[in-house]
Amino acid sequence: MSSGDGGEVASAAAGPPTPLEWKFSQVFGERTAGEEVQEVDIISAIEFDKTGDHLATGDRGGRVVLFERTDMKEHGGSRRDLERMDYPVSRHPEFRYKTEFQSHEPEFDYLKSLEIEEKINKIRWCQMANGALFLLSTNDKTIKFWKVQEKKIKKVADINVDPSKAAGTGGIASSSVSSSPKPYLANGGCSDRPYSSLSNDLSFPPGGIPSLRLPVVTSSETSLVARCRRVYAHAHDYHINSISNNSDGETFISADDLRINLWNLEISNQSFNIVDVKPANMEDLTEVITSAEFHPTHCNMLAYSSSKGSIRLIDLRQSALCDSHSKLFEEQEAPGSRSFFTEIIASISDVKFARDGRYLLSRDYMTLKLWDINMDSGPVATFQVHEYLRPKLCDLYENDSIFDKFECCLSGDGLRVATGSYSNLFRVFGCAAGSTEATTLEASKNPMRRQVQTPSRPSRSLSSSITRVVRRGGESPGADANGNSFDFTTKLLHLAWHPSENSIACAAANSLYMYYA
Repeated sequence: MSSGDGGEVASAAAGPPTPLEWKFSQVFGERTAGEEVQEVDIISAIEFDKTGDHLATGDRGGRVVLFERTDMKEHGGSRRDLERMDYPVSRHPEFRYKTEFQSHEPEFDYLKSLEIEEKINKIRWCQMANGALFLLSTNDKTIKFWKVQEKKIKKVADINVDPSKAAGTGGIASSSVSSSPKPYLANGGCSDRPYSSLSNDLSFPPGGIPSLRLPVVTSSETSLVARCRRVYAHAHDYHINSISNNSDGETFISADDLRINLWNLEISNQSFNIVDVKPANMEDLTEVITSAEFHPTHCNMLAYSSSKGSIRLIDLRQSALCDSHSKLFEEQEAPGSRSFFTEIIASISDVKFARDGRYLLSRDYMTLKLWDINMDSGPVATFQVHEYLRPKLCDLYENDSIFDKFECCLSGDGLRVATGSYSNLFRVFGCAAGSTEATTLEASKNPMRRQVQTPSRPSRSLSSSITRVVRRGGESPGADANGNSFDFTTKLLHLAWHPSENSIACAAANSLYMYYA
């Protein structure tokens, strides 16, 4: 095979970047010691928007919670503008709670006698317009398109009645703001007989009321309102595992186990089936679709992964039904290495494009793999996430943990990748040429607590001169890389990397942790 110049992520002219030192930034929904986590509060989806100024999380209770960035607002302007003005930007990204809304409710499919969970499987941000935020959220069956906008609250003000004395007036008087210190009766009304709407202790001024001031509707305060603009339903027989926006800003895809559908954001009652892997006889079914994502810049290209460990790149220009792929990315298994678990752990749980669209990152149960879309002979780099679990695969199969679906993410500059593991740990790997960065962090206020001081150097595999396998020591079967006992109940499945900065948001049960470097 030729040398790996085209297969490396970044040029190594100045050597590999130094490993990042991660620091705790914020936590939302932190649990107190011994507090039990409610099932509905467990976070099931995390997504930054394209600017990185907004973050959305979805949970098993069908809620979507939005956070907005606050460390920019003090100086005004975006971080890039401030850097251009040579303004020292020393602060790390800080977010605050913005709003939340109930996206999905539990449903029941009476035809199939099937309960449909409200759990949010995926969230994807759409293009902002007129100051409003737009996003797609999906549960197992139904996708919804949401608009979140600031609405002005209308209030009635400036009426000639003191609201403290007119408590029983109902609509107008109760929401009015008095501009006069004395309690006058509106329109010079007589105060000596009781009224049903006004209390009778209001005095009529000696000189009468000089002018009648009519109530005015004012709107000074604002509140955030989430409105469901469209519902895309009844298009999937199986559970939806992915949604992905197209770079054209008009369409998106949704994928279930056997089909991928293409939608127009404006049309909710019609979609086009572009991939269908369902065999004529279901007994012939050998693999299912596990994840799908559009290319970040080419609106005609998308990739989808399968339970057999392969990724297919398809081109929508080739045919209406894209059952034949343009490229197939899969790694041949080493002879003699097959076991009962081989196929299960080969299943890809997540696939993500790098920001420039040149590289693809995939996560299977044991590894992260980085692929160059111009080279389908094998991955550019393979990172071992938790190799010390290999002797425990039997236990993981028994308690169903082997079927956990971990997500993965890439940094905006494409120099690093990250994914989660058990015991609320997550891993960050450097994927630039020559990089040996392989950091283990814990989703807690002290992320470097589990850090090993001397990571072993990556060993190059014999099968390919440019495939790098990053390994770490401490492979005792009942413990993690640092000899700590392993907890399969606490798993870090969901995480997202800020699009332009070294900042990671990750979910540990119902808590959202944020880190920066």
